[in-house]
Amino acid sequence: MISLVKRKLEDEIDDLFKLPLAEFTGARNALAARLKKEGRANDAERVKLLAKPSVSAWTVNQLYWDHRDAFDQLIDTGRRFRPAQSSRRTGKAADMRGSLDARREALVQLSELATELLRDAGHNPSPETIHRVTTTLEALSAYALLSDGPTPGRLTNDVDPPGFASLASLMSGGGTIEPAAIKSGAPTTQKAVIADVRKIQQAKIAAAKVSLQDAKRSLTDARAKAQSLEAAQKKANAEAKEAEKHRREAEQRLERATAASKDATRRAQTIAAEAEAAAQAFEAAKHTLAEATKELESLLRE
Repeated sequence: MISLVKRKLEDEIDDLFKLPLAEFTGARNALAARLKKEGRANDAERVKLLAKPSVSAWTVNQLYWDHRDAFDQLIDTGRRFRPAQSSRRTGKAADMRGSLDARREALVQLSELATELLRDAGHNPSPETIHRVTTTLEALSAYALLSDGPTPGRLTNDVDPPGFASLASLMSGGGTIEPAAIKSGAPTTQKAVIADVRKIQQAKIAAAKVSLQDAKRSLTDARAKAQSLEAAQKKANAEAKEAEKHRREAEQRLERATAASKDATRRAQTIAAEAEAAAQAFEAAKHTLAEATKELESLLRE
């Protein structure tokens, strides 16, 4: 029962690496949460530690899952290196050269598939990305005879080819390269393989230098953008401060205008009341004058 559970977990992990790259993190977190809820804390922690693959590593994974025949053909060329090395010792060095040619053909086919795969998934199949994919494929081919090599289909980063010492050990069946073989007039296939590895490493160094320059340019651009944003922020803060000052001044003017308006209204009301009283006094005076005039006229008639 336990083996079935473990096998199911391995299948679920494989399924994570088969997903589109953008879906990896969400699916990984969901699987880890489910395992934790089921009381499988160790399995949950293992899943949670799975890193999201780089674009190039993800591409190699998809070649493994979706184009297994072409992938296995490349790996088989790596497994044929040691038998070809033994054949060289018996005068059949052409077998090694045939293995190298087969590897190159397999790499060409896989690089073409990788370009289509990246484009279909919405990623940019740039020369740099394809170079990283090809380098990783070559490394996996070289690791074909090692039991502790990278796990195909679950890569999270690019894979470097084995070092010269490891490669020489693989080619010689566990020993060192024989000086006589290197000096012989027969095709020096070991030299060709090591030259290929040197070319790969030189290409990786060149790519690393390009990446370094790109990183420096990105840093310079980021610094310039940060300085520009800082200046814009200072300007915005100054404008906000000035606007706040104008707002307070406008509020103060509004308060003064409101007070003046209230005073004017009160004065108008007072004047209106005084005018009303004056009008009433005027009417009373008119009435008194009329009465006095009438009384005077009456006295004069007597």
